[in-house]
Amino acid sequence: MSDLDSAADFGLAWLDASGEHADIVLSTRIRLARNLQGHAFGSRARVNDRAAVLDRMAAARRKVPHLAGSELHELESLSARDRKVLMERRLVSRDLLGESSGPAQGSAVVLSHERPISVMVNEEDHLRLQSLASGLSLRSAWTAVDALDEELGQELPYAFHHEFGYLTSCPTNVGTGLRASVLLHLPALVLTKEIGKVLQGLSQMGLTFRGLYGEGSEVVGNFFQLSNQTTLGKSEEDLIDHLDRMVRQVIRYETKARQILMRDAAGVTEDKIWRAYGLLRYARSLSFEELMNLLSGVRLGVGLKLLPGLRVYPLNKVMIFTQPAHLEEAAGRELSSRESDAHRAAYVREILSTEGRVRPDSDPDDAPTEPSG
Repeated sequence: MSDLDSAADFGLAWLDASGEHADIVLSTRIRLARNLQGHAFGSRARVNDRAAVLDRMAAARRKVPHLAGSELHELESLSARDRKVLMERRLVSRDLLGESSGPAQGSAVVLSHERPISVMVNEEDHLRLQSLASGLSLRSAWTAVDALDEELGQELPYAFHHEFGYLTSCPTNVGTGLRASVLLHLPALVLTKEIGKVLQGLSQMGLTFRGLYGEGSEVVGNFFQLSNQTTLGKSEEDLIDHLDRMVRQVIRYETKARQILMRDAAGVTEDKIWRAYGLLRYARSLSFEELMNLLSGVRLGVGLKLLPGLRVYPLNKVMIFTQPAHLEEAAGRELSSRESDAHRAAYVREILSTEGRVRPDSDPDDAPTEPSG
């Protein structure tokens, strides 16, 4: 298919904030790396290997119940804007898009209408099966990917070694081929300067952290993506249980840090939150980085129940729909950097205005217009 007109809502189910601890954990992703026997993979894959993998995946998806009604999009046939929309929704990776030279021949993505699952074709590995869910939902996301993996494995000959497990391009993925990641918002740990200690401890426990878009992306807005580093020698259940325990510990640390902020620096914290809300509510120009930093303060305010009437769901929407490609999609044309900043601010104002009026206890608007007496 050549466009995403029928895919307006692909990859957005996690925005509803229905998952566990959704105020701190934005989303959970489970990804499985798989390669096919008889075809070179990784950097050794030739054009004919990639074409054969794509053909086999295209045929298999029609036979797999979990991909019933799915769509396969070859990235070369999509517009540059549509490709960026997919990346901004975290449905494809920077590597699959080939940001410097464009997507390689045979690069594709399979998107499901009915389930929160997708498949990247001919990225670093032949197949990357993934599920994206709201909140802390490691087990439900794993169940969805595992079922898809079982069905595809009946149609496609996976590259598997009886001793090492599933064979992958990168040695760190050999074994289960599983990468489980959780996107967390940790502003209180950053403000209390405890984040370094926490991240160092997680690293010692076999976890790694990245930015919003995964590997190679910077941390902005106090959003951290935590994931397992290796897969060899452990079962999928072990890896998921370990990450689940570690994430729950981080949630406890963040919750405690928020309590400390309100105990020791309530005035400063409330001022930061209300300043962030005020800027977002009335700004006429916002860069994406500025937005994310301000959004962090507002999300903290929602978590601390200092912004009554504001929900996590619209804040999640803001994160997605204020990205450059989504703004251009809404505008129906290319936007300059200055235009993007203006459109971004307008979108945020519209979202916050529809959420009802959020006011502090001592809103200046409540003061009399003239001195009394």
